[in-house]
Amino acid sequence: MSRIFATLITPAELTALQRQPAGPLMVFDCSFDLADAASGEAQYRHAHIPGAVYAHLDRALSDEGLVDPEGHRQPHPDAASGGRHPLPSREKFAMWLSSVGFANDMQAVVYDRQGSAFCGRLWWMLKWMGHEAATVLDGGLQAWQAEGGAVRGGDERSHFQSNFAPGKPLRRLVTGNEVQASLSQPGQTLIDARGAPRFRGEVEPLDPVAGHIPGALNRPFVENFSPDGRFKPAEQLRAAFQAILAGREPATVVHHCGSGVSAVPNLIAMELAGLGPTGLYAGSWSEWCRDPQHPVDKG
Repeated sequence: MSRIFATLITPAELTALQRQPAGPLMVFDCSFDLADAASGEAQYRHAHIPGAVYAHLDRALSDEGLVDPEGHRQPHPDAASGGRHPLPSREKFAMWLSSVGFANDMQAVVYDRQGSAFCGRLWWMLKWMGHEAATVLDGGLQAWQAEGGAVRGGDERSHFQSNFAPGKPLRRLVTGNEVQASLSQPGQTLIDARGAPRFRGEVEPLDPVAGHIPGALNRPFVENFSPDGRFKPAEQLRAAFQAILAGREPATVVHHCGSGVSAVPNLIAMELAGLGPTGLYAGSWSEWCRDPQHPVDKG
């Protein structure tokens, strides 16, 4: 692999990469809709970057869990986190990567068409698996098409099975117990990526309890993007996060959101700003608020 793309890639850079015979490449379409779990796959079948593999948030990037006698879905005991989108174990995720033909020597490019709200999940999971060559298509499918990138519909041919081997994690997964143990301690700075009304507890459309983790700061993930859907320039992101941190050390930051998905754009933005890597509480609010022993703040 001649050059590794590890954070962002532009449509022009992806086009050039596709034309190079040098290194293996796999593109992933992560389009999704929390209100309609089937729509992302339908969008993929309508139009996607040629050769792209579809990565379903619930089936591929989350632990599907087990249904208990009362009809509630619970994560498998080996799941790496709780919440509405629990992380699968590293072993299970490696099996999925192998099943779609992704190998350790490949460059991964991830995108969606929802403002990079979902593709960052796969980017982070690949880093968590020890795979550095993972990058986000800046601006998503819209930017790709705006610059003349080709798309096609239907399904793609299946790839041969590979044997992806997990390596040492390159990003830090933080558990709910770790978050609770470090509440109000200077070694932890929580940043919540949900919208301000949800953070303040004024509304809660998805989880049983409204509010936020005590001491958390609010940085809605959409604030990282320009109107064209691309990440803002590094200097703008750096100024914004430094203002939020107000002197706190960037290395103490633990990101979270509702279910550990839309927090990742904040994590990526801090890395673009030269303030990362930082931690991710993947269970996030949906895990935290289901434990009555966990404190909750509003306002």
